[in-house]
Amino acid sequence: MLKDIMEKQWIELKKLWLNKRQLLFQLLNLAMIVFSALMIWKGLMFLTKSESPVVVVLSGSMEPAFQRGDILFLDNSRNDMGVGDVVVFKIRDRDIPIVHRILKVHTKPDSNVFEMLTKGDNNRVDDRGLYAPGQLWLEREDILGRAVGTLRYVGMVTIALNDYPVLKYVLVGMMGLFVLTSKEG
Repeated sequence: MLKDIMEKQWIELKKLWLNKRQLLFQLLNLAMIVFSALMIWKGLMFLTKSESPVVVVLSGSMEPAFQRGDILFLDNSRNDMGVGDVVVFKIRDRDIPIVHRILKVHTKPDSNVFEMLTKGDNNRVDDRGLYAPGQLWLEREDILGRAVGTLRYVGMVTIALNDYPVLKYVLVGMMGLFVLTSKEG
């Protein structure tokens, strides 16, 4: 069945090469889809004031509140974070953000700067072992956002695409092929 679909798409692609105007139209259509997704992402970044307004939970450290594969929606527009809030933070010199709950809030006596200590719900100890060397508290600039919503298990697709990179290229290639060979009524 998949072989038949792929053969049909290949035949359509051959026909498309013959009609250069239609090929140009389909390429522009593909570019419009990509740029629309980028604009939506940038719009979410602006509205939430977060460099990453949507994240996927990658581990079981927050179970039972969040499962591996849950998608979290973040908001970073408010500064009043407190004990019990689930936040996503990034450790200096590390690429992957971490989703954990604020365990303690510490305010420096000589300034308005407040610092936070986090812990995964399913972890036995706090996150000081995860922080950068010499860092005992998270500062506000380490926080990407507070979790304000979730979609259960939808992020498993992202995890599968990261675990099996070949699957990512096959999926993107097939999507591009279908966009290029689709017929407009």
